[in-house]
Amino acid sequence: MTIKGSARLRGRPRGFALEAAIEAGQHLFHEHGYDNVSVAALTEAIGITPPSFYAAFGSKSAFFKDTLRLYSASVVPLDRFLTPSASPLTALGDMLRAAAHAYTAHPQRRGCLILEHAKAGATDWGIAAAQIAGENRVKVQAFLEAADIETSGRIADYVATTMLGLSAAAREGWDTARLLAVADTAAGALLCRSVP
Repeated sequence: MTIKGSARLRGRPRGFALEAAIEAGQHLFHEHGYDNVSVAALTEAIGITPPSFYAAFGSKSAFFKDTLRLYSASVVPLDRFLTPSASPLTALGDMLRAAAHAYTAHPQRRGCLILEHAKAGATDWGIAAAQIAGENRVKVQAFLEAADIETSGRIADYVATTMLGLSAAAREGWDTARLLAVADTAAGALLCRSVP
């Protein structure tokens, strides 16, 4: 599928599928980390030349931001869980269980691409990842506020911390069943806090 309409894509149509290119880059960044992936490795994986890469994406940093957005929207898409009709307990529990599955789904891409890169601190890629992680936390809090949960900020922090722990444990090699047990325990703790 070729994506059209990006502000960076002017002129004649590109001869490659942008979403597939971004996904290929996402996999490389997830497996090796931003700093260990060169533009040469990206263009080889995508099957384009460096000039075409720069014409389509602008820079490696801009391309990485595209991979973060795709990852956020497709791996554990919050909009799928945080729907107005869902009970907060069910939604958050389902989201944590989905994360446990996603973070262990691929042996070479364990943990969360966003959360693991957010640890990079003041680097361009660390800031970009931390921004998306922060935006996702705000979405959780807004969902809880819309459901009239008084401690929405604390619960959003609790969920964000649990996601960080799931990601780190997956990177250490924990299997899906073990992460699911943690997700279920975390969901149970939410129930103890009387989230409706």
